[in-house]
Amino acid sequence: MGDLLQHVFEASLERHASRTAVWARGRALLYRELEEQSNRLAWLLLDRGVQAGDRVGIYFPKSPDSLVAMLGILKAGAAYVPIDPQSPLKRAAYIIQNCDMRGLITTRDRTEILGSMTTKTPFCLVTDGAEPASENVIPWSDLDGFSATRPGSRTQDTDLAYILYTSGSTGEPKGVMLTHRNARAFVDWCAATFEIQAHDRLSNHAPLHFDLSVFDVYNTLAAGATLYMVDEGTALFPATQSAFMETHGISVWYSVPSALTGLLLHGALETRNLSSLRLILFAGEVFPMKYLRQLAGVVPHAELYNLYGPTETNVCTYYRVDCPALAEMESLPIGRACETTEVFAMTEEGRTASIGESGELWVRGPTVTPGYWGDPERTRRSVLVDDTSSERTYRTGDIVTRLADGNYAFHGRRDNQIKSRGFRIELGEIEAALVDHPEVREAVVLAIPDEEIGNRIVAVVVAEVRGGLTLNQLQQHCALRLPKYMIPGSIEFQDHLPKTSTGKVDRSKLATRGAVTDGVI
Repeated sequence: MGDLLQHVFEASLERHASRTAVWARGRALLYRELEEQSNRLAWLLLDRGVQAGDRVGIYFPKSPDSLVAMLGILKAGAAYVPIDPQSPLKRAAYIIQNCDMRGLITTRDRTEILGSMTTKTPFCLVTDGAEPASENVIPWSDLDGFSATRPGSRTQDTDLAYILYTSGSTGEPKGVMLTHRNARAFVDWCAATFEIQAHDRLSNHAPLHFDLSVFDVYNTLAAGATLYMVDEGTALFPATQSAFMETHGISVWYSVPSALTGLLLHGALETRNLSSLRLILFAGEVFPMKYLRQLAGVVPHAELYNLYGPTETNVCTYYRVDCPALAEMESLPIGRACETTEVFAMTEEGRTASIGESGELWVRGPTVTPGYWGDPERTRRSVLVDDTSSERTYRTGDIVTRLADGNYAFHGRRDNQIKSRGFRIELGEIEAALVDHPEVREAVVLAIPDEEIGNRIVAVVVAEVRGGLTLNQLQQHCALRLPKYMIPGSIEFQDHLPKTSTGKVDRSKLATRGAVTDGVI
């Protein structure tokens, strides 16, 4: 097997050409159909001048064509950039401009909405079009005019495979760069650890711009298995999701804990036939123990794993849940290092933390990102490079303790970053969006722990004119700039914010007020 990300698919193709590779929205593609379609797309991209290292965006709802797009872009030697299809226009436009996309694969309505933004992109390929709307808009049907044979590779394993944009503390999303080597080190580790087989049916619950989807897509393709994509409508309702699991005989499920909690509370899991479900993986946030115990009771035949890792490293530690011991456990460890990765905790004094001592978790190994697109300063602060070996180490910002048994316990963040519904969120980005409103003078965003979703987001705002703004107005303002999961659910209006002696907002004072502590604002 070769070293590039698409090679895991190509190796399976030889053995499983007639098997179903992906199913979504009532439509399926066989492995050979996925190969032919992605080859045609690669040739189209090359015909349009896409060169090695170029970035091509993917901006449409999940479908079998999502995999065609991902593989086709890789085969053309480029890197793909998935954009949340529900992302506000301003955010999508920023990503398109920030990484200087060579092309964009999207839907016709999005090209019309983006308007002048797409005219700055050399071309747009529309998945739902048969006729071009303008010179730089290409209908998906044009793929039929290109060869179904595979183009020759022009890529090395150190080249970029994809860029995932996550919440940024400056008010704009930041692009995490991942190479073929990064992705393959993760996928190969998963293959050895979880032993995905051709008969498995994997769900794809996570959106494609979320790093959990990397496991879903490429471990399916590496095994010759079938991927069942959970569309946006199905993902909204736990009962619909549990029916999806039963109907398709899902054997491997991977999602954030809040999605599993929703399934437990509202999905009637106990009424479903989930006998095919053998493996449940979860990551992205802390799983409340009372719900984890319930899950273990509902699916006692399934193995459960807690996976941990930021986008910059994908998964770097893992913990197989000892279900019989859950009753006595107060919290769940994030586990020990993946076999291809080294992790260690560093104290504030700059030494390796000893057993039982807290420190910031650092990660070293082949899965560590080269850095952030177009942001060398942020890269320098977070990604350390050994001058001799060129090996990279990532500072996660997470505070952990190494336990006597070799596992690590997670204690929280050293900065202002949180997790909610499995998404990593910089509170500063939300504050920047609020302050962007012309009638907002100051804004502070706080996270209130919540057992179901990890954290609820609340805001305290000082308006220019008291009584001039409403909760609804500010939420609508945020909706134009932020994804839905980042919009504060509650906003309190104050005449002023408490300050420290240095003139900074006293966040600790806000967080310890009775109203906020009780989770009500």
